[in-house]
Amino acid sequence: MIVAFSVAPSGTGREDGSVHDAVAAAVTVVRESGLPHRTSSMFTEIEGEWDEVFAVVKAATAAVEPFGSRVSLVLKADIRPGRSGEMEGKIERLEKAIHELAD
Repeated sequence: MIVAFSVAPSGTGREDGSVHDAVAAAVTVVRESGLPHRTSSMFTEIEGEWDEVFAVVKAATAAVEPFGSRVSLVLKADIRPGRSGEMEGKIERLEKAIHELAD
């Protein structure tokens, strides 16, 4: 499965509203997990089996908790039993389809 998630604190007390330190703590948890992952400006994607992926999401959420009075978590999951390498595979298939349309 692939899970795209975003986790951020609110009630940080920061005048500029920045949450980059909290996000850095969450992304560090993801990177240390050893699971395939990718972080963009809005979401982090992580790929693996159900229990291992959600354990990382839970730990990343816990890493954000000290940064504010509450935490917001947004999730989207693509669940395809028996498949792996789909973070890259989906992009490869998309690029191929775009290339074929251009021809």
